[in-house]
Amino acid sequence: MNEDPREFRRRRIEAGLSITDLARQAGVTKSHLSSVEKGTAGFSPRNLKAIAEILGCEVHDLLLPEPHGQDDAEASRSVA
Repeated sequence: MNEDPREFRRRRIEAGLSITDLARQAGVTKSHLSSVEKGTAGFSPRNLKAIAEILGCEVHDLLLPEPHGQDDAEASRSVA
């Protein structure tokens, strides 16, 4: 799950869409979209692209920011 739950919700609300409306337009279930907004689930790249198009943004706008100042080895050590 790389989606940013807060950003998902913010952009959905700014677009004037309910969870039901966005789920219907994107072809996903309302419960799955709700889980993504809670940070407990993620979307496939295909669904992320569809949702970004509906919300008028880019896929990367819906993702958590990359940590700065860490290379891959440092990032993996900090997770372990």
